[in-house]
Amino acid sequence: MQEEKQPQLKRSMTPGQMEMIAIGGTIGSGLFMGATSTIKWAGPSVLLAYAFVGVILYGVMRALGEMIYISPGTGSFADYGTTYIHPLTGYLVKWSNVFQFIIVGISDIIAMTQYLNYWWPNLPDWLSGIIMIIILTLANLVSAKAYGRLEFWFAMIKVVTIIAMIIIGLLVIVIGLGNHWQPVGIDNLWRHGGFFPNGLKGFVFSMAVIAGSYQGIELLGITAGESASPRHAIVKSVKSVIWRILIFYIGAIFVIVSIYPWDQLKAVGSPFVETFTKVGITGAAGIINFVVLTAALSGANSGIYSASRMLFKLAIDKEVPAFFGRLSKRVVPNVAIVTISFWIFLGFVVNFVLTSISSASKDLFVIVYSSSVLPGMVPWFVILLSELNFRKAHPERLNDHPFKMPLYPAYNYFSLIMLALIVLFMFINPDTRVSVSAGIVFLVIMTVIYFYRAKRGKEDVEINKRI
Repeated sequence: MQEEKQPQLKRSMTPGQMEMIAIGGTIGSGLFMGATSTIKWAGPSVLLAYAFVGVILYGVMRALGEMIYISPGTGSFADYGTTYIHPLTGYLVKWSNVFQFIIVGISDIIAMTQYLNYWWPNLPDWLSGIIMIIILTLANLVSAKAYGRLEFWFAMIKVVTIIAMIIIGLLVIVIGLGNHWQPVGIDNLWRHGGFFPNGLKGFVFSMAVIAGSYQGIELLGITAGESASPRHAIVKSVKSVIWRILIFYIGAIFVIVSIYPWDQLKAVGSPFVETFTKVGITGAAGIINFVVLTAALSGANSGIYSASRMLFKLAIDKEVPAFFGRLSKRVVPNVAIVTISFWIFLGFVVNFVLTSISSASKDLFVIVYSSSVLPGMVPWFVILLSELNFRKAHPERLNDHPFKMPLYPAYNYFSLIMLALIVLFMFINPDTRVSVSAGIVFLVIMTVIYFYRAKRGKEDVEINKRI
């Protein structure tokens, strides 16, 4: 009876919107601006690294899809962690999600100010950042459907750009378009030190960065609570999203490492800009700047949406004050949305002030931002572990289930082991050691808070009994 009295979000998102949200949430500005960082580690073998991490995350998505099909809801994978592992697990998932997307939101707002400077160099960064935060907050306050529509078009812009990049790149490779009709070929895949120029070590280290670029794929587990037809939407989305993402990532990276020697990419600048310029597309830099601006808008938009729903979920579960669970007349968690937007605004202002005082503080922000990578992986571990116990708890509900996890339980264990190895190598790699350590500190702090709250709750119960 209690559950019926709880605030319920409106199911207004279409399957198409959910699908594009999942694609858009995963294909961020990292592909457009940060592809060279993964290529730096693995060289051309980064193609296999993207595919391998994609296979791991397909297991995560299938496990999530199996559970959501039976029990869809907002922040569902946090519920699964609470029910099928331990209440601490669900608590960590919720706060990890909030922390991750606030940090991502701050970084995307900062990135947007730089992209806007391309057209308006005299526009103050603080002003453009505030304007962007206000616009995204208002978009989220209107309705979940409005958020879904906005995210649909953000994702569409990214998808169209990547498809154009792949098609143009293939024409350069095969018939020499923009290269005096001399086919570039694919010799660059092995000519500069081989396919694995940095050996197995470089290949494995690249997977840590790649895992970070895939974060947000589990956003389907949050949007399910506001989908008009969650069962149909989740099956359609999970089936198509993974292979589409793999095509977009692997296709774009294949074009880049085929056209340009992997060890000379730093001199190239943005491979996307250079590829469009190569075939005579004037204003290529402006086009790509617009695309990365929408990618950053998409990331911040998804961040506000996801983190506010998890804050709403924390309120419903009585783990934060109840007013965070209030719904507006438009049936959106307005208090949670405004709160998350304010935290993003606060982080943006703090970063702006610190970097104005000292350029050395930029290193501190990089550490804070990268600390969200490990908490962002927490839902993946929880989903895979929860599904193992989910099956044991509900064998009868799996009899006619049309969307079971394939190769259960081997796929679960394979994905869990591979994710654990990626975290281990993040700790071994000097470039990611600080970020994973900071993520561990965050999880430890939240664990201590959880047990402190649990202890206080027991003490209050004892006092009430005595009274």
